Amino acid sequence: MSEKLTLNILDDDTQYAGLLVDVASSEGWNAVAYHDPVEFLKDDVPKNGILVLDLIMPEMDGIEVIRTLAEQKCKLSLILISGFDSRVLHSAQQLAEAHNIKVHSTLTKPLSIGEFVSVLENIEADPNFDRKIVLQEKPISVHELEQAIRENQFVPHYQPLIDLKTNRVHALELLIRWQHPERGLIFPDLFIPLAEQSKLINPITNIVIRFALKQAAKLKEIGLNAPISINISSENIESLNFPEQLSSLLDEFKVPPENISLEITEGSVLGELTSSLDVLNRLRMKGFILSIDDFGTGHASLSQLYQAPFAVLKIDKSFVMRMLNDNEAMVIVKICIMLGGMLGMKVVAEGVENQETLDELKKLGCDIAQGYLISRPKPEDEFLSWYKNYTQV
Repeated sequence: MSEKLTLNILDDDTQYAGLLVDVASSEGWNAVAYHDPVEFLKDDVPKNGILVLDLIMPEMDGIEVIRTLAEQKCKLSLILISGFDSRVLHSAQQLAEAHNIKVHSTLTKPLSIGEFVSVLENIEADPNFDRKIVLQEKPISVHELEQAIRENQFVPHYQPLIDLKTNRVHALELLIRWQHPERGLIFPDLFIPLAEQSKLINPITNIVIRFALKQAAKLKEIGLNAPISINISSENIESLNFPEQLSSLLDEFKVPPENISLEITEGSVLGELTSSLDVLNRLRMKGFILSIDDFGTGHASLSQLYQAPFAVLKIDKSFVMRMLNDNEAMVIVKICIMLGGMLGMKVVAEGVENQETLDELKKLGCDIAQGYLISRPKPEDEFLSWYKNYTQV
């Protein structure tokens, strides 16, 4: 584990906080206990790594701490603990994530030492965690992003989606990565928001589309007749000439539109709704597959399903990953599967990371699964090797 990672423990119970420090230290963490939230939130206190936050404290409760961290634009991620109602823990997690603060886990007091250790081990195993801490020290600049576009520093990775009835590869999702000459491989959650803010999302989307069209032709050669799924931005679906631009590119690469699936997040559709529906309908009529991504995390979801011609519903991974241990998440997954089925849509569960979740999704009648249990996103050569092995099993 990187020495830069620190486990900050904020709990007014000094004995309990000391116990957690001892446990974390024995697991190799640099652990520090704080007992006064006001003191912890002062600017001179270093805040890197993770905060174990007790929600119930006398002078300032954990909800106020979360609000203050958000106001300070602090990059700490959280482990929430409380002896209070589990629904409060659940709601506090939603609050933190609404402020773009990552929550690794929620734990109910009294918690077992084994449970706490397990949470720490899962964080260490997260391939994304270390890089986020390092990159916070030197934020990505617009200049770097512009240079990456000019010098074509982006590379495609592919993640398969599996049909749960046949176990065959149903589709591939193309996920872009930035191969930075100094920082190494940068994941999209660290540069896409900057691209959207700086109006650089369109050239990046165009790069993704060209990657997908080139790959579609290669897949046909190896007999994998599966659509490639790509994410498009709100700017794309508000641009009235986007369907014609995309069709022109398909003609150039000789790829039929049904080989391309366009993923649109709920939030993207909420911009200029009239323009969005105009573009989405024309894309669908041209033969493209339309998928609503991250379903359940946006707003006006039912209205979007009613108005827009989506053929695929992707349940957000935040629900799928928690469905076995979180009754509310399980209810949402069940409703999404039922809703998609009744509307004649294919339903995809994202974030499938273990066999138990996959088995439950099959029982619930989900159509398609995607996640680390099946395969992590891989560069082209590694994906083709994975596919060859998968088809031989």
